[in-house]
Amino acid sequence: MGGTEGDDWAPTGIDVSKPSIARVYDAVLGGKDNFAVDRVIAQQSQDIVPEIGDVARFNRDLLGRAVRFMAQKGIRQFLDLGSGLPTVQNTHQVAQSVAPDARVVYVDIDPIVLAHGRALLAENHNTTVVTADLRDPKAVLDLPQVREFIDFDQPVGLMLVGVIHHLGDDEDPDGIVRAYLEALPAGSYFLLTHFCASSPDALALEGALLTSLGTGRFRTLEEITAYFDGLELLDPGVVYLPQWRPEEPVAAELTVGQRLMAGGLALKH
Repeated sequence: MGGTEGDDWAPTGIDVSKPSIARVYDAVLGGKDNFAVDRVIAQQSQDIVPEIGDVARFNRDLLGRAVRFMAQKGIRQFLDLGSGLPTVQNTHQVAQSVAPDARVVYVDIDPIVLAHGRALLAENHNTTVVTADLRDPKAVLDLPQVREFIDFDQPVGLMLVGVIHHLGDDEDPDGIVRAYLEALPAGSYFLLTHFCASSPDALALEGALLTSLGTGRFRTLEEITAYFDGLELLDPGVVYLPQWRPEEPVAAELTVGQRLMAGGLALKH
């Protein structure tokens, strides 16, 4: 599933014996910024849900549609939490295709994301990458790099795309989401996608991820929808990824992979 032949390219301080969420996702997408330990989990995931690579692309496609919508609605600053490794159709590329002056802050805990992100964004002065733990909203929101790029008196596009499912119930994901939302002014948007407990195969994958990666909590559509409480959830609501404002026809009966993640976009008043 992609990857390099050897694991000797790792930046100093990276433990190549421990899997990383960002690198497993990269491996699923067929990228090269991952190690053997990450590829094992990617392969396990593919064995359970053969469409797992498609699911990653469904997630990236929805990100593109939603960011484009927000930019068209006038959002000029985006906070992308748990952004992962740079891939195709990144947030800044989509937003700046609509509004070249759009500013984007990527936040991820994996130092490899910082290394690759800096290289990608070297010529983009409206975009930055920050290494931080999104589980501490106050620390993230107070970072000088975040404050430099994001004016919290103006509407923000807050993004938690494929990341909250990596927080266990004991880590208070609801409280973490709420803390970020409370920092946003009226007129801001909130985009969230999440693994969904939609089938026996989905629950089997949840078990495998919790065992091998230590994270990967699959929640019901109702649980995912609850993250948007207090906001105006835009049509079509919280739905499986291919059903969110599709640009191509979607089959009436979705596959296991098409139902593996759900998401939505909401407006804060």
